[in-house]
Amino acid sequence: MKPITLGGFERTFADDPDPWRTFSDHDEAIKREAILHALGPGPHGRVLELAAGNGSNSRALAARALRLDATEATASGTRLVAKAIHARTPRARAIRLAVPGHFPRVRYDTIVIAELLYYLSPPAMERTARDVARILRPGGTLVLAHHRIDFHDFAQHAADLQRAFLASTGRVWRVRVARRTGRWVVLACR
Repeated sequence: MKPITLGGFERTFADDPDPWRTFSDHDEAIKREAILHALGPGPHGRVLELAAGNGSNSRALAARALRLDATEATASGTRLVAKAIHARTPRARAIRLAVPGHFPRVRYDTIVIAELLYYLSPPAMERTARDVARILRPGGTLVLAHHRIDFHDFAQHAADLQRAFLASTGRVWRVRVARRTGRWVVLACR
């Protein structure tokens, strides 16, 4: 595996606003529904989405959030997220943020992390896990949605990565599988 860099993600989004067909692919739509199922019907208070990509999940999350901070590490991606959630502003906002980093608020009711963890180095993932545990309110929901198979541009192997992330938070979690396929799994963690 040769990990993709932020520059690589920047070029990818600059070249194609939907490089993984997250707005149009049927499997991506099923995964998005699983994320929403893990989230529950709402409305949810303050929601943080890390690595929002092009905003394909952000649009659906914004409909259930009283406040959504959809973060993305690249300038191109942040513009795409802002466009995707435009109808939901000012309740939803796109924020440029690379993790680990300083989060926009000190406390969130819900945090959604999809398709991010395997792009982080182990130390960056561990720090992000501790930061997430610190800002998620007690009793809040953490939704994790990641592939179970490896791709060539990952920094870490996908298998058991979500479990390793949860262990790195230092918290004890009640984990429910919202949906699992041969390719990906979505977890609701409280």
